[in-house]
Amino acid sequence: MTTKPFTLKRHLLGLLVLGLSQQALAQTLDTPHFTLELDDKAQTLISMQPKGAGGFDFLPAAHSRAHSGPGYYRLGDIDLRLRIAGKGAWQDYSSALTSHGVNVLSAKGKVLAASDISADLQGIPLKVERDWLVEKGALVLRFRLTNPTAQRIEIGGLGIPMVFDNVITGRTLDQAHEQASFTEPYMGMDAGYVQVTRLNGKGPTLLVVPEQQAPLENWMPLLDKTQPDGKPLIFNDPTHRTTTFEGFYDWMVLSKGFSDTEWQGVKQWNRPTAKWLAPGASMETAVRFVLSPSIKGIEATLKAQQRPVAVGIPGYVVPTDLPADLFLDTPSAITSMTVAPKGALVVSQGADKGDWHHFKVAGKKWGRARLTVHYQDGSEQSIHYFVTDPMATAVSKMGHFLYNQQWYQGKNDPFGRGPSVMGYDNQAKHIILQDSRVWIAGLSDEGGAGPWLAAIMKELGQPNAGEVAKFEQFYTQVLDGNLQYASGPYKYGVKKSLFYYDPKALPNFQYDKNLDWSSWTSWNKKDAASPERSFNYPHVAAAQWVLYRLARFHQGLVKAHPWRWYLNQAYHTTMAMMTLAPYYTQFGQMEGDVFVAILKDLRHEGMNSEADKLQAVMKKRADHWASMKYPFGSEMPWDSTGQEEVYAWMRYFGDTQQADETRDVILGYDLTQPHWGYNGSARRFWDFLYAGKFSRIERQLHHYGSTINALPLLDSYRRNPASLYLLRVGYGGMMGSLTNIDQKGFASAAFHSFPDMLKFDPYSGDYGSNFFGQAYGIGSYLVKDAQLGWLGFGGEVTTAADGITLLPKDDFKTRVYIAPLKLYLTLDAGTFKAVQYRTDGTVLVTFNGPDAQTPHAALNIHAYGPLYQPSRPLNTLAGRYQVPLKQGSNTLLLRPKKL
Repeated sequence: MTTKPFTLKRHLLGLLVLGLSQQALAQTLDTPHFTLELDDKAQTLISMQPKGAGGFDFLPAAHSRAHSGPGYYRLGDIDLRLRIAGKGAWQDYSSALTSHGVNVLSAKGKVLAASDISADLQGIPLKVERDWLVEKGALVLRFRLTNPTAQRIEIGGLGIPMVFDNVITGRTLDQAHEQASFTEPYMGMDAGYVQVTRLNGKGPTLLVVPEQQAPLENWMPLLDKTQPDGKPLIFNDPTHRTTTFEGFYDWMVLSKGFSDTEWQGVKQWNRPTAKWLAPGASMETAVRFVLSPSIKGIEATLKAQQRPVAVGIPGYVVPTDLPADLFLDTPSAITSMTVAPKGALVVSQGADKGDWHHFKVAGKKWGRARLTVHYQDGSEQSIHYFVTDPMATAVSKMGHFLYNQQWYQGKNDPFGRGPSVMGYDNQAKHIILQDSRVWIAGLSDEGGAGPWLAAIMKELGQPNAGEVAKFEQFYTQVLDGNLQYASGPYKYGVKKSLFYYDPKALPNFQYDKNLDWSSWTSWNKKDAASPERSFNYPHVAAAQWVLYRLARFHQGLVKAHPWRWYLNQAYHTTMAMMTLAPYYTQFGQMEGDVFVAILKDLRHEGMNSEADKLQAVMKKRADHWASMKYPFGSEMPWDSTGQEEVYAWMRYFGDTQQADETRDVILGYDLTQPHWGYNGSARRFWDFLYAGKFSRIERQLHHYGSTINALPLLDSYRRNPASLYLLRVGYGGMMGSLTNIDQKGFASAAFHSFPDMLKFDPYSGDYGSNFFGQAYGIGSYLVKDAQLGWLGFGGEVTTAADGITLLPKDDFKTRVYIAPLKLYLTLDAGTFKAVQYRTDGTVLVTFNGPDAQTPHAALNIHAYGPLYQPSRPLNTLAGRYQVPLKQGSNTLLLRPKKL
């Protein structure tokens, strides 16, 4: 790598830029890759602009006027927790808490700026020095801690604040996408890193990597608490955390002082450590800032920086019946591997693939597991896995739990909620019949509709006659005519909630006095009955659409109404959303793919009058989105909800450019990394407020954004399978949603990522939207990668002389994609047993046998490459090939279609 010399100059920056005094003096530091602004008084960074990025800034310089003074963090601050040997109590220090001005030291050679910052750490028994320097062309932040006392000092907490511009407050949607970034950690110890990606998904991407004794051991949130008198509180930043600002975090090099106190009893991602400094001894810790040209280039950039790179296939969620592949590219030789808990994983070595070391990882014990790779140079890399039941087993358990533990008879319920599948508190072990956020107990909104939505989506791929019968009870007695209006001016409208807080309307109902009923979330009867919220409609439409599919392609499974009735209801629900809830339809809806599916099925069934009307109203929405640069809002200032439907309609109406831009924006907040919780986990940080038991602003892991944002990524991959990155991120989201299902079948809203909790929320909440994405998009993929060879996502790959066979092991076994052929096979009835890609270019499909409701498989052939057709004549039904199933062998040969 060639680099150019860096330069240093001084200039005056005005109040509006820095928020400092009118005469504040700052330094401009010019490095090979960044133009930096350094606060002259504190020597913390104010601005970090990558060169050639048009003035884009990774740091919140635009907010610095409101983000300055005691307690406010900047890049270059440090947090410490110490105790002197024999004295017991921990003492906390932060350079952000006060600002007395640093003692500037001489900067020579590769050092840009140096200072003794001990004065900003009032009373600290250590000497703390900080350097900004350029090492091998890269910007480096280095701290030197020296013990000048006669006593040993234990460092139990060492945090380097990662203060990047994730502030959406005060910005329009366009401004947020152009100016803001999201920050994600890979807590991989010496191989760990932080990635800072722009909201618009464009490059460059910033990577922060360990330079010197800076393992990324933990990731501590810097909250916004203050002292009772309003003064700053240590380890908190006064910037208000809300739906427009998630907060900043500390890169924790050492964290044992926190795990022994505030986080006591919580199983951390990595083993918490501390370090002793003897009298006169010093330690240094440093991080390096490098640029990747794009998000997809992160792993190549890490490799170029001599960092270990791990690629998990299909990711880091391992069902017990389907071992995962792990590929490691390492600058230092691997000496050993260890697993915690012991026996949770079994790792065996496979054949290397060029520079990649290949391992098979088998899951043995349900739950979280950590694989630590030990390298010859003394460094360690932790890779975080989650072991689940077999995918089909996990989903089957979920169905049983939903239709039993979450089944509410409600014979005398004044709100008319029974019989139904209701929300559940897995901590208290009971159905949630009251919550001051009334929708959670009201069968609507995502937090209340989630349980019954998951219940019906489960039947899409794993139909169970008893469960379908129960759901039809719910549909005919609760949904149709109560949750959804069946007559009057609001016909087909969907209520915001069946449960409400209205003592005047229900004077004899015993509302829980321990709940706070005073906020806007406690709707009265009138407000709860409003049909104005469009986000409630997709849940109902999805239920109607699934019942249509079950009635149409199975026999005797659905009994309350014929298939045409359910499809017609789905059509009217969709149209009612446009007329009764028009305001929020300007935004994409979660589960919005279902509207495209309804339109397509109307066409298949010859219901063209309805299809024309539906297509016309959706085209108006799509045209509106096409006129916008970033049409991804919602009721929230920024959201990861609407991209799914925006992408779907852009594809449907042929707007390839806007579809691709939508996909790239998703990649700005959805990622792949060697950690089951973050891999494929689309960013969301406020929905615990609205659907969780522990209600707080917090990075949620595998919230419903994981699967619904996976849908565009997987669709985009199927259209052009050149980018394995898309498949890895998308499939990570699909697999991640299975971790929410515990061993008994309870499905949680999401996982709490903060180190004081690190567990799934006890509320079922809005998991239904998560499982919608899983049910709508899960499948098995057969891939041949130029470097890694034949790979299976969701299935087991076997090779033979006559071809490559994929044995699907996903939860439904109804979708298979063969990447070399760009061939996507899906079933609306029946399941795949195996699919073989044969050396002569044909495809041999093997189906599982029939059951009482499924005498035929209903096969769709989607060709993004060469067209394929069955080798023998078959009847069709609503556009699907009808494949007769019998006991024993059920095979069908597909051949390229001759044009």
